[in-house]
Amino acid sequence: MLKRMVIMLGVVGAVFAALAWFVNFRSGMIRQALASLADPPQTVSTVKASPSEWQPKLTAVGSFRAVNGADLALQLAGIVDKIHVESGKDVAAGDVLLDLRKEDDVAKLQSLQATADGFAITLKRDQGQLKINAVSQATVDSDLVNERNALALVAQQQAVVDQKTLRAPFAGRLGVRQVDVGQYLTAGTTIVTLQALDRLYVDFNLPQQAIDQVRVGQEVSARVDSYPDQAFKGQVLAINSKVDQTSRNVQVRAIFDNAQRKLLPGMYVLIDVAVDKPSNYVTLPQTAVVYNPYGNSVFLAVKGAAGKDALVARQSFIKTGLTRGDQVAVVSGIEPGATVVATGQMKLRNGTTLKIDNAIPVANDPNPKPVDQ
Repeated sequence: MLKRMVIMLGVVGAVFAALAWFVNFRSGMIRQALASLADPPQTVSTVKASPSEWQPKLTAVGSFRAVNGADLALQLAGIVDKIHVESGKDVAAGDVLLDLRKEDDVAKLQSLQATADGFAITLKRDQGQLKINAVSQATVDSDLVNERNALALVAQQQAVVDQKTLRAPFAGRLGVRQVDVGQYLTAGTTIVTLQALDRLYVDFNLPQQAIDQVRVGQEVSARVDSYPDQAFKGQVLAINSKVDQTSRNVQVRAIFDNAQRKLLPGMYVLIDVAVDKPSNYVTLPQTAVVYNPYGNSVFLAVKGAAGKDALVARQSFIKTGLTRGDQVAVVSGIEPGATVVATGQMKLRNGTTLKIDNAIPVANDPNPKPVDQ
């Protein structure tokens, strides 16, 4: 009986020992699995925090317009008789562009001129007769009035004839003409546009807070989509004498030389007005910054614990400043040369092991340009 009890106790002890070993073995496996799942390496891309020069500037939008530009029309109606120039050609001031039919007007002008010539002859004859008292002074005075009236009618009719000829009011380049020979035109119908392209204006608006940062003669830079790699230089020509009461903006006019005729009136333009002096800031891609209400931060890629070569994430709070394109200026919180996580930081926390993959470049252009698809 005693022997049987000893055997049973041994069996029970062995069972408990086996259970304890199994529990410890499973616990170890679970701890290893949890440890491996707790902080797996995260794939991110990184950039070096480097200083660069920042020029504070004001940016506005506007449109080019010619210093001299007009849609040309005639103030009299008529039928187009002759067109003397082609669309898109350069013309000089005073060049004849178009004639309306004016035979009747010319004939009337000749008739009035003949009448005026007749009155002039009569006046001259009566002035000779007056010297020998053959006519009275009243007759000579009447002849003089008749001549002046006739000459006034001639001048009036000459103006009508001249108004049926369209001349270039200034030198410039013609646009596409809108009329053809034989077409009847009403008064004021646009015939062609004429633009002087040597110099162009840009009118743009700035907030009233910027008035003390802009002055006449200050340099401005213009960017247009047609020439994405070129900046056109101009200068402030005038600042409006009042602020718009609705928008609280002030209108500014800049002038640009356009000797190469690359720019055209009506083009949409971005205007940059440089203000203050350039400054140096640590510069990062905007994708590297985690923006939060309690403060902005970045994740740095730093070496792990002693004896380990793996890089780990360390969060650092920063103060950001100006932005330009894909970049943001860092005022404080990071030193030049630091390795900063540029993408993938949303899955990081302090101490997360990092796997660096910079195969795909990060957007980091101060003046990004849209790509046509």
